[in-house]
Amino acid sequence: MKRSYLHFRRFLLFSIFYMAGAVHVAFAQIPADTAFVFTQTDYLSWVKDRHPAARQALLLLQQAENAELAARGGFDPKLYSDIQQKSFDGKTYYTISESGVKIPTWYGLELKGAYLSAGGINLNPEGKLPDAGQAVLGINATLLRGLLIDERRAALQQAKLMAAMNDAQRRQILNDLLLDAATTYWNWVAAYNEMRILEQALQIAQNRQRGIVESFLQGDKPAVDSLEAFIQIQTRQYELSDARLAYRNATLQLSNFTWDDSGNPLALSNNWRPPTAAELPSGMPLPPLDELQTQLAQRHPALRLYETKIAQLDISRRLAAEQLKPQLDVSYNLLGDGARFGAYRKDDSSDLQNLLFQNYKWQVTFGFPLLLRKERGKLEEVKVKIADAGLGLQQKQLELRNKLESYFNDVQNAQQQIALYNEMTANYQRLLDAELRKFDLGESSIFLINTREQKLIEAQLKLAKLKTTLPKLRLGVDWAAGGDML
Repeated sequence: MKRSYLHFRRFLLFSIFYMAGAVHVAFAQIPADTAFVFTQTDYLSWVKDRHPAARQALLLLQQAENAELAARGGFDPKLYSDIQQKSFDGKTYYTISESGVKIPTWYGLELKGAYLSAGGINLNPEGKLPDAGQAVLGINATLLRGLLIDERRAALQQAKLMAAMNDAQRRQILNDLLLDAATTYWNWVAAYNEMRILEQALQIAQNRQRGIVESFLQGDKPAVDSLEAFIQIQTRQYELSDARLAYRNATLQLSNFTWDDSGNPLALSNNWRPPTAAELPSGMPLPPLDELQTQLAQRHPALRLYETKIAQLDISRRLAAEQLKPQLDVSYNLLGDGARFGAYRKDDSSDLQNLLFQNYKWQVTFGFPLLLRKERGKLEEVKVKIADAGLGLQQKQLELRNKLESYFNDVQNAQQQIALYNEMTANYQRLLDAELRKFDLGESSIFLINTREQKLIEAQLKLAKLKTTLPKLRLGVDWAAGGDML
């Protein structure tokens, strides 16, 4: 009977050592990490410089520059030429040509310089010109509708505002991208720290199990303690398996934001690792809430988008209101004899009066819609759009203020919880150490040790989670306040 008992002990010992060794091979702790710490600043700088969305955001500035350049083209001088000729039955009835340049100006004036020529046997009397042709200097002025603003000026003003709008949109895209990237980064850091904590827990369980087996062989501990210690190893094995899977998946998610200079996806190098929980701060500085709210009102890109949109709509409103005025255009053209002006009198005088009021052509154009239905409808349509944008701005302001205050409160609460869990973790460690001393004296059990250790691991995991959540919340404050994320 005694020999059978000894055989059983040897078999049990061999089985436990074999299984524990297999677990150790499969779940051995990663060697001490000598890789460089991949910090949040390094990561976000990489994303900002190389991510396709960040590069696309920069294109918005080029779009605005091109739009303003196109709008300025409405004031470019324009060369023109018009030639007409009619020939019938071998006879040239007329040949008429006009070539010149028109120069629009900001204040609704258009300057003109041209040279006309006409000839033929059937010219209309009004089309007859001096034999040498005729030089023309002219000016066209809009005196009512279009005096204060016209489509060209409105287009240029809106294009200038588009630069501010696209810059705000660029900042918003970049801030959203960096917040998303930072959230993914801290999820990666959290998964890494959970894995490392569970690796340490597995190693501790393996060491304890070996000690218990030795005590069992010496007859100091019952066999059930060895079995219970091994079950604890299996539990740690299961938890670590999930943690390693979560870390691998988090690394894949992180790679969604890493690109090289050529615009190709880039896998994260093994030479980089996340910071450990011990390397993370327990608190982060936070400006006063009223200061952040002032920054939000002044700088947040989402609000700048609404404000710029309202400014653009106001230009459209002014243009629509301008259309309610009558059209009154006046043009005056100074006519020359060939290329000479004011030398038609026999005494060959060319004083200012003769120059301006002897050889000229003028025209007045007037028009006014009687009902103004088109113009009034357009104006009211723009007013409705302005009111809609104003309401959208108020709603966005409220949403951002509430988000800012929520993030602010979360940061303060997280810092308090970190301080609390720092103390709790230290206290759980003291309880475990005391339980281990009692176990060595034969006054405790593996069950109680496992219970104490489980509480310690839970506290360590919670503390690591809090310390990786705090930076996300702090970045959320910057995002909600509209500040630069990097």
